[in-house]
Amino acid sequence: MITVGILTMSDKGSRGEREDLSGKEIERMIKSLPTEIKAYEIIPDETEIISKKLIEFADKKKLDLIITTGGTGVSPRDVTPEATKAVIERELPGMAEAMRFESLKKTPNAMISRAVCGIRKQSLIINLPGSPKAVRENLQVVLPAINHTIEKIKGSTAECGTS
Repeated sequence: MITVGILTMSDKGSRGEREDLSGKEIERMIKSLPTEIKAYEIIPDETEIISKKLIEFADKKKLDLIITTGGTGVSPRDVTPEATKAVIERELPGMAEAMRFESLKKTPNAMISRAVCGIRKQSLIINLPGSPKAVRENLQVVLPAINHTIEKIKGSTAECGTS
């Protein structure tokens, strides 16, 4: 069972002024994996708050998978990538590149996504954009690799290749 934390970055959402449709979309989509959601929070777009929450989810709650939504663009308040880079120990650029590559087939705006994916301790952290549509389009790209990635992070010595 993969333990999951969902973290939505939204100033309006954290004040109760906007419903978190993107977090709900993540919840819906990860049901295709053997998952259990252990944490779900909506916080403001503040670098220090985001970093502290990622550390809490990885170090204290020891969640296998932390998926963030929001704050990956180029607006002044979009600081999720910086907060994520400050806490990860190893970056997984292939995941972020794959998401941007597939999204670019649908919209030229995908090239301004700054989403980051990486590892902290034994937690996989994936940044997703903030709209439900973008969550769907990006998460479906990496979803097939999540289970294997988490197994490897936790030390599995099983072969990666197929015959």
